[in-house]
Amino acid sequence: MEKLETEEIEFESAGEFLTEIRKEFGGEDEKSVKIVELKKIKQEGRMMEEFVQDFKRTARGSSYERHLLIEEFK
Repeated sequence: MEKLETEEIEFESAGEFLTEIRKEFGGEDEKSVKIVELKKIKQEGRMMEEFVQDFKRTARGSSYERHLLIEEFK
């Protein structure tokens, strides 16, 4: 919530903004939050190992299985 108040966070869509608000105030179930986070994750300038670990951590609890996880990873 601090990031929202200090304007340190930017959202690519209204959906991402609403997801963050729901996550902060408990209005969305954990699986939905994990799926949104999984869709947003990017490697950017990180090492592959770090990205893979972050992806795996985010994927836990998302209910995504092999095929969907592979597609999101791509």
